[in-house]
Amino acid sequence: MLVPLELTPAQTRQYIDAEATFRALRDTQKAAAEVRGSMFWREIGTQRYLIRVATSGAQKSLGPHTPELQAVFDRFIQRKASVTQRLQSLQAAATQHQRSNRALRVGRAPRLLIDTLNRLEQSGLGSHFMVVGTHALYAYETACGVRAQDDATATQDIDLLLDTRKYLSFVTTMERLDTSLLSIFQKVDKTFELRADQKYTAVNADGFEIDVVRRAAKDTDPHPLRLSAHEDDFWAVQISTGSKLLDGGHFEQAVVATSGHMAWMRAPSPTMFVRVKQQLAAMRERDPLKARKDALQAEIVQQMVLNYALGEI
Repeated sequence: MLVPLELTPAQTRQYIDAEATFRALRDTQKAAAEVRGSMFWREIGTQRYLIRVATSGAQKSLGPHTPELQAVFDRFIQRKASVTQRLQSLQAAATQHQRSNRALRVGRAPRLLIDTLNRLEQSGLGSHFMVVGTHALYAYETACGVRAQDDATATQDIDLLLDTRKYLSFVTTMERLDTSLLSIFQKVDKTFELRADQKYTAVNADGFEIDVVRRAAKDTDPHPLRLSAHEDDFWAVQISTGSKLLDGGHFEQAVVATSGHMAWMRAPSPTMFVRVKQQLAAMRERDPLKARKDALQAEIVQQMVLNYALGEI
């Protein structure tokens, strides 16, 4: 039986405090997005008009002054000031927690993973992807307050499963962003480039890879699937376990990098992760080295499910 290493009481307390601040910051960032831009009154002739200014600089008149529009303006200004002040306070608290996380070695996820997840979240794409494969273990072990053995978490690639069930929403977001998924990842590390022989994989100068995968095409799923209209972008590859991972539910957890930075991770439900890993380990055509790692990961997460009520937290 594999015995995971539990976090110390100090590490546990720090994570609980940092996670609470991180959640509050995420909620406040969403609230801040609702009051982006500005409003002002403009005198035109003998009338005052309420003007809404978008972040792009575009202006739109909401109409001539009325008591109702005055109330709209007052609420907007008050809410924007309140949210801005709260955002600044939480950002300062998050910075302090990042330092404490690092000092106490609360996290051990790679910084590149954390930065990639945060970039997806900032782009409005976070809910369209699940982290599958080895890196999902960081979500599970964090929820349990333990450390899985290093052999189980060692990897040089991130596997991102695109939820094609929400494909129209994904396309709408990509069109609004007017960029490629590869370009989004290049904002994390400018050396990421698509592999010439494997268009679902981007690799950086250190050999770290990001794979974009999808379920086998079904229903109205497009196939083949390029992630944007940009020519130099990912073509998501089908995986046989994609539907099981998507339909088996998901698990969400704030994870911490070795640097102390935090990100929100969506991973498969722990029980489905175990089933898929057991299935992969039993495949005769599976590479023996990968099969042994699959079996190890399945055993570790199964113990977390049984001993720490993982999935019920």
